[in-house]
Parts: sequence; C-alpha cells; structure tokens
Amino acid sequence: MTQISESQRVRLADLNLGTGLMQLMQGWANLLWQPVAMTYGRRLVYLVTIVFSIGPVLWVPLAHGASQWYAHRVLLGLFCSSVESLPELSVQDLFFAHERGNYMALYTFVLFGSNFIAPFLAGFIADGLGWQWVMYLATIFLGICALILFFFMEDTIYFRKTTESGGQRYEIIPPDDNEEPGSTSADRPETRPATMLGETGMTTDLKPRRQRLALTTILSGRPSHRQMALKSWQALKIPFFFPNILWCGLLYGSNLALYSVINATISSILGSSPYNFPPTMVGVAYLSPFVFGGAASVWAGKMSDSLAIKLAKRNGGVREPEHRLWGLLISAPIAAGGLLMWGVGASQEAHYMILILGIGITTFGVVCASAISLAYAVDCFKEMAGESFVSINIIRNTIGFSFSYAITPWIESVGLRNCFISVSLISFFCTYTFLGVIIWGKSWRRMSAERYWQFVATEREMAHA
Repeated sequence: MTQISESQRVRLADLNLGTGLMQLMQGWANLLWQPVAMTYGRRLVYLVTIVFSIGPVLWVPLAHGASQWYAHRVLLGLFCSSVESLPELSVQDLFFAHERGNYMALYTFVLFGSNFIAPFLAGFIADGLGWQWVMYLATIFLGICALILFFFMEDTIYFRKTTESGGQRYEIIPPDDNEEPGSTSADRPETRPATMLGETGMTTDLKPRRQRLALTTILSGRPSHRQMALKSWQALKIPFFFPNILWCGLLYGSNLALYSVINATISSILGSSPYNFPPTMVGVAYLSPFVFGGAASVWAGKMSDSLAIKLAKRNGGVREPEHRLWGLLISAPIAAGGLLMWGVGASQEAHYMILILGIGITTFGVVCASAISLAYAVDCFKEMAGESFVSINIIRNTIGFSFSYAITPWIESVGLRNCFISVSLISFFCTYTFLGVIIWGKSWRRMSAERYWQFVATEREMAHA
C-alpha cells in the first residue's frame, strides 16, 4: 500500500476508501449475479465474473490519482462479487445439514485465507520485481483459474421438490445414512413415500461431459425469468421481514470490519518506526492470520456441527438452528483480545511478535463467527438461502465499507490506542448479541414462519407457471 501510494500519487486514506468502495460493490453487485446463478446455473456466473475481473486488476499499474483508483476498485468489486455469496450457495447444494458447519467454515477460511496468503506472496514479488508485477501475476493467475474452472468445474445447481423441514426448522438427529444431501427429517422415507427418488427426479445416469460442462444449466423447477427479476427485490426485503437473517448479516459484517481495520493499518504500522518492516516482511506477517484462520476453520466447523448434534440429543433428538450459536461464546473475547494486542500494542511500541500474534488471534475469532453465522442462516431458512446470502453480504460489505472509510480519520482523531480499544469493545458487544438470539431466535422464526412458507409456495408456483 505504501509503494502504491507513492508511485500512483494516491493518499493512504484514499487507498483505504477505494478498498471500501470495492467491498461495497462486492455486496451490492450480488443483486445482479445471484439471481442469474440461481436461474441459469452457478458455472456461468463463476466463469463470467473471474474473466471480467482480469481487466480491473490489470488497470491498477496504469492508473494514477484517486479517481482512477476508485474506478478500478468499483469495477473489480462488481465483477468479483460472486465469490462473496455464490460458493455459500454451492455448499448448501452439496452437503447434508449436519455437515454444513464444517464445509461453510472451510469456505470461510479459503475466502479469508486468500486475503492473507496473497500479501505474503506479494511482499516478495514487490521487493524482487516491483509492486506492478503483483498485479501482472495476479492477472495471469486469474487466467489460469478461469481455464481450470472451464475445463473441470461442473455445475452444483439442483432444485429439490421437497422442503428441508417443517415450519419450525427442526431436524431429527442422527440422520439416515441414505438421505440425499441437504435433506432432514421431513424428507425421510418414513415421513413420505419411498418413491422419493422418482419424485425428486434424481437419477444415477451420468450426462455426457459436454453437457456437464455447458455454460448454462437448465433444470426443471428453475426460477422463471420474471421470478429471476424479482429475486433482487426479495433480497432487499428479507432483512426487514426475517430478523434472524438481519442478525446474521450484522454479525458477519461486524467481524469482516475487523479484518478491514487490520488490513488498512498493517502496512502503515509495521512499515514505519519502530518496526520499519520492508514489504517482504509485512507480507510474512500475514502468515499469522493465515495459520490461525486455518485452525479456526477446523475448530469452528467441526465444533459447531458436533455441538449442534450433542445439544439436539439432549433436546430429545430435535436439532434447532440456535444450537450451533454456542460456538460464539469464546470467539468474541478471542477477537477482542487480539485487537487489543494489535492496536494497543502498536501504540505502546510493543515487540513485533505481540502484534503479529494479535492479528492471528483476531482472525481466529473472525473466521469462527463468520462461518457460524452463515451456517445458522442456512439452518433457519434453507429454501431461500440464495436470497438470504445476498442480503447478508449487502449488510456485511456495507459495514466493511464504513469501517474502511472511517478507520484512517478515526485513528488520526483519537489515536491508535483509543481507536482499537473502541473497535475491540464494538466487536465484543456485536458477537455477544448471540445470547439474545439464543433466547429469542426461535420466536423470531415462528414470527417469520408464515411469510417464509408463502415465499416457498410462491417460488414453486412461479417455477411451474
């Protein structure tokens, strides 16, 4: 960031604002991409967005001044936005309800971890070849990934003719070994005819490879064109009618903001006195959040799934979405403590290892909270998961933008120490609101049940119109 600021004549505050604008677009642009992915298949959107992301990245070394920086950040946010919500939809396409916590945590780690391993590599590239080659190699990498997706990634889209559970979103534990991925008690043979496979249209016949790698996937039960156009509007309405989804977005957003705060300050703190890290060592510092994020992925995924099953057995074999939220009990103090180590430690010129451990510990809490919030959203209202993920990411990225926009003047106004004390307290409070959701979450779902099932019925009527 320091090298880009000096070379491209852009103030550090403007660089952070550009990053915030990119995050804002990464949330709101899914109003476009998600309905397309839910109608014509995930594969089309994955391929189009990764190819279109190449242009804005290649523009970076050629741009000068704040206005051009803002322009390519906005375009990149528009094109790469699908990574913020579409994989979440693929996770619920592929995995059982009692497995989703584990795989959602893995996805969250890859999402956040890529933001940590890339600066590690970028530091060496910038020192050896110049910072411009960070962008040139990124475009080459995007091209290689596009080819891999084109030749090897099949679509995950699938439309079930059954709903996952009853009005209160219950699941009986343990599940039947023969049930289809994503199904629960309402889908089992003992609760509906054994002709299940025929009714859902499932088949074991493998399509020819050319069909499996088609750009679009047209399946029976897909949304109509009118319904696709309405999905964007529905995603905007969901937070107002479904408090559980609104809370997921706020939790996810408040934790993403912690990453934004650290990412916006790491170069200026470690690159200046008394640490004076060169770009290479600033990049190496990102290995700490990468390692801690990996540990958090394993812990949060397996812990939330196993904890939900354990609590379900105590609950007479009935699993409720709120069971997995107890995993947030320790993520809040962990993230807040890490922020204090980073911000307050830097203000007191503490040893650099305290700071590096601080950003790693913060990341552990962030990945845990993010993974659990996404898994909880699917558990609550699976049949509208696609629209819910768009809503969650709009809230999340809007909060991330606000922190990216405010962090530099915030530090200049109150100082590094007081800024990070405030951020840690905000983080702790936001995550610990889960206690209120455990108390009232079930009543919120009851309150939203009628509107939810109306949504499901409307979806199916329009799909078969």
